[in-house]
Amino acid sequence: MKKMSDFLAANNVCGQNLLRLVSRGNAIIAELMRLKDYVPPVFSLDSKQLIQKYGSIIIDFVYFKAASVYEQKIEDDSVLQETDEELRNNFSDILTRFYLAFESIHKYVTDLNFYIDELGDGVYIHQSVDSIMFNEEGKQLMCEAVYLYGVMLLLVDYHFEGRIRERLLVSYYRYNAQRSSSTRVDDVCMLLRSTGYMRTLSKRLVNYPEEYFKRVPLRDFLIDLVIGRLRSDEIYNQTLAFPHPEHRSTAVATQASMLVIILSFKSTVLHTQTAIMREIVDRFFPDNWVISIYMGTVISLCDWWSPYKAARTALNNTLENSNVKGIAQKYGVKMDKLTQETDEVQLAGTLDENATGSLVKLVRECNVTLHWILLHTATPTITLEDSKRLRTLRQLVVMESKYSTVKCLRLLLSTAQIEQDVKQMYKDLLLGKEAKWLKDKGICVERITDLAQIFGGAKPLDGIDKNQNLYTWFMEISKHIDSLKQEDGRKIVQLLQALEQVQEFHQLENNLHISQYLADTRETLHNMLRTGSISEDIMINLNIVTDCCYAWNIMESFIDVMQESIKGNPPTVIKLKALFLKMASALETPLLRVNQARSADLSSVSQYYSRELEGYARRVLQIIPETVFGLLAEIVHLETNSFKEIPTKLPKDKLKDYAQLAERLQMAKLTYAVSVFTKGVLSLRSVSLGVLRVDSHRLLEDGIRQELVKKVTLALQNGLNFDQKSKISLLQKLNHLSSIMDGYRKSFQYIQDYININSLKIWHEEITYIINNAVEEERRGSSWVPGKSWRQFQEDKHAFSTDSSSLTFMGRLARELIRITDPRTIVYIEHSLAWYDIKTQNEVLNYKVFSVILETIGTPGLSGLDKLISFFIVIELEALVHYIEKSIRNKTWLSLLEDCETTLNSLDSAKSNITKLHNSINASSSKLWSSALEWALKIGHYQLLRKKIAYELNTACKFEAKHMEAALRTLNTAVLCEIAKKDNINNETEPEKSELLHELSVRLDWVGISDPHNKVYIKPPKMDNIAIIIFLFTVSQLNKLFYCKNTASLLSKKYQDPVDAVVFAIGIQTILRQFHISVMNRYVKYLCMYVLSFVTVESMKAGGDAETEGATNLHFLELFVKYSGIPRSLILKEIPVVVLDHSLVKMTK
Repeated sequence: MKKMSDFLAANNVCGQNLLRLVSRGNAIIAELMRLKDYVPPVFSLDSKQLIQKYGSIIIDFVYFKAASVYEQKIEDDSVLQETDEELRNNFSDILTRFYLAFESIHKYVTDLNFYIDELGDGVYIHQSVDSIMFNEEGKQLMCEAVYLYGVMLLLVDYHFEGRIRERLLVSYYRYNAQRSSSTRVDDVCMLLRSTGYMRTLSKRLVNYPEEYFKRVPLRDFLIDLVIGRLRSDEIYNQTLAFPHPEHRSTAVATQASMLVIILSFKSTVLHTQTAIMREIVDRFFPDNWVISIYMGTVISLCDWWSPYKAARTALNNTLENSNVKGIAQKYGVKMDKLTQETDEVQLAGTLDENATGSLVKLVRECNVTLHWILLHTATPTITLEDSKRLRTLRQLVVMESKYSTVKCLRLLLSTAQIEQDVKQMYKDLLLGKEAKWLKDKGICVERITDLAQIFGGAKPLDGIDKNQNLYTWFMEISKHIDSLKQEDGRKIVQLLQALEQVQEFHQLENNLHISQYLADTRETLHNMLRTGSISEDIMINLNIVTDCCYAWNIMESFIDVMQESIKGNPPTVIKLKALFLKMASALETPLLRVNQARSADLSSVSQYYSRELEGYARRVLQIIPETVFGLLAEIVHLETNSFKEIPTKLPKDKLKDYAQLAERLQMAKLTYAVSVFTKGVLSLRSVSLGVLRVDSHRLLEDGIRQELVKKVTLALQNGLNFDQKSKISLLQKLNHLSSIMDGYRKSFQYIQDYININSLKIWHEEITYIINNAVEEERRGSSWVPGKSWRQFQEDKHAFSTDSSSLTFMGRLARELIRITDPRTIVYIEHSLAWYDIKTQNEVLNYKVFSVILETIGTPGLSGLDKLISFFIVIELEALVHYIEKSIRNKTWLSLLEDCETTLNSLDSAKSNITKLHNSINASSSKLWSSALEWALKIGHYQLLRKKIAYELNTACKFEAKHMEAALRTLNTAVLCEIAKKDNINNETEPEKSELLHELSVRLDWVGISDPHNKVYIKPPKMDNIAIIIFLFTVSQLNKLFYCKNTASLLSKKYQDPVDAVVFAIGIQTILRQFHISVMNRYVKYLCMYVLSFVTVESMKAGGDAETEGATNLHFLELFVKYSGIPRSLILKEIPVVVLDHSLVKMTK
């Protein structure tokens, strides 16, 4: 014992190094398992679109043969460069994480080999591989070290397909390898290059996995030693926990699975060593052929050993049909018998302390049976080929054992419950062991003293004569009992015999009173014997027996059955608590060595497995919110379609009609059903899963939130789907969706008291979450970000839109609004606040649409729409500025701008030359302006929509929350004043200020106080002559407009070449707002000069072109002033007020 503890002592460097290595192996596997869910989908290249877009960038190891060719190809193509940059930005970090995990496997095996070499070189004094293999802890760790390496390689190949692995490594090499040493990258690529294994393969690969295991080989003599030890010794001594010979294969199951993996490092044994293989099969696999390697990865030896002659021959004895049938029938019968026994134990209610031995035996039987049944009826996790034999074997077991998941789950739940109770009972007994033993001893002493006194005559009793001998004898016995210690088991047995003999020899049984006294004393002495024999060993053995890490993955297959049983009987949830706790005990296996090594990985490894278990519990219990929502749908239907509104005055004879008793009974039944389900979950209270505590109320609320998100997202996805050919208008769709959402909200509020949640809060939070996620996804485009997206709830793939450019319902709604009010075919008339078709002159849409949107998707929806549209504005503005910047470089352009500038700056010549100048502008730039016009109209169009949204939000806020609106408005004004007095010295630090402004602006956007027209969207480049460019652009478009007196607005002359004046004015002012205020002032000055040139005396010939053009220009100027919010005094500086008034009067006549 001393030697064993010495090996793991803190001062034993040799033992500590090996322990740390094994601990690291466990941590690496946890990291690989964690990363398997985070492989970015683009690396699978499993669709034509992905191959088309990323095929030239995401490359496997072919890249290394001609790296420069591939790099050149990317460099030569700007689209590929952009995609490459996008991949680099999105995935650089996650690729590093993958690489580090892959590299750690290579580091692990090199460190293990280095350790073995050090032992060979005698670095550790008195220690060699042989001496370690004779030490109990040493041989365990050495076997584990080799086994973990095999497990890592298998799991990497199973969870990360070869090609994907290569692509991840190549991408890492291209984006990050410059920072790391490339020699290590080469080694990692050598070890992890594709093996050709795929989950879907039906034919087995030649020499797999032994060739894969030889890529970085372990020392040969080490493998021999390890196999020899595993064959002959029992390294974990688990037979102590499974004393019955029938349970032998379960007792050595861990060792057996280690041996199977390690044999793959030495395939010659599997191929040719018939005797060894027969010995292994007889010892480890006489009645089983399915094993679980490391945390529930199930493999079948029938499949695993099929190409190896010696192994296959040896295993055939076990796999004979008669043998398989016999074993399956035996376990099938056992299962039924044990189900009955466990049910009886549970019916008894409390466990009997005196029957602990039989209970432990029952728990052991149940676990052995479950171990065999669960593994042999499971579908193997890793299969190397699709063999018919494997399937027939499994079917044979299922048929002969009369297996069904329902039966198995029943036994599983009962076993878990009894285990919990027995463990708890033992814990209590161990805790109170000392006190109980002393109390029993006191009772015994008291009883015996009483008897002595009866015989001594101090306490006379009818029919009992005084007997001095007996008095002395009993006093002697009481002294003996008083001197007992817990470990004096033999002495207690002798005392029991003495008490029996005294009763017989002195005919004391004739007296009922005395014999009762003696019987009670003997009973208490028996209890003392039992209490003294309780030790920690029983608890340790119980933990070994109840370990269920073999079923970690198999439990997934029970989810449906569990959910069915919960649906049928909600209180079943209580039983599931015991099962979750049983599964939580499986965490001890991977954490044991990590804990012993006091490794820093302990928290991350335990977090991973605990999260997995929590996820499993949530998946099982998600049926409750799902069912609750199913019932909710019926409640919604009753609420919206069946119940009549009760009027304030109700005639007596109509009372029965309004009572609607049948419907209300139905409603009460549904409500009751909901409360029963929630009671089921809440009865779990708080359950500890590994290192996490799961609170049942939180579990229920999260489940309800998830279900709500699923349902609402589905409603929005289906409701906001637009097809231009469809006859249903936008308003009809919105109204329909509005009634669906309203139904959800009402029923959700109705139900809140029955399930004890704050429904309104949850409703608002989840709607905001859905909208924000949709807006984010729309803005981000298709780039993938690790983690769960709300897309996971999109079960109905058929609900996809015909609109290819939108990813989400928010994008579809925004684009539909934009399409309906497109300024190329529609004109906005200010006075009626509506959009009209240019050709037919019918109203297409008016401002009320925003109220309907608000009603349908609420404030979060409307403000999300606002955010999305402002994102579109930024894109358009950047494109326009980029276009102008590019065009300015043209020489003819530059000279033209200079001419205009000089002409405009000399005022006198402007009046005479402006028309000439105008014509030359028109001729030179009509081509140039057409694309700029499109951008300007888009910008104006989006701004107009934002203005309408802000107005709608603000109006709603004034009605719904007027104090909040007033408070925000006041705060906004105060902050603006403060910013205006910038000269004052502020004590506040900059980050605090910017945080305040950011928080405030978010709230102002939500209540619609912000003015979109004044927003600065982009940081523009420096352009000196931007004012004159925008001026020339404006002037070139004005001749397309005329002033229409009927509508009192500017309309296009030709509907083939439309310019919506309001939208155009807003667009122009938005573009100017992006630059310094002086640009705006200069632009206004130029525009005023231009307007003046038309109202001079020479050109005011009545009815002439110039007059109408002058009127148009003046009106445009008025529009511009109105929408840009510049002070009127600016114009009056340039144009005399008399001229302005005179012209306006003339036009309105």
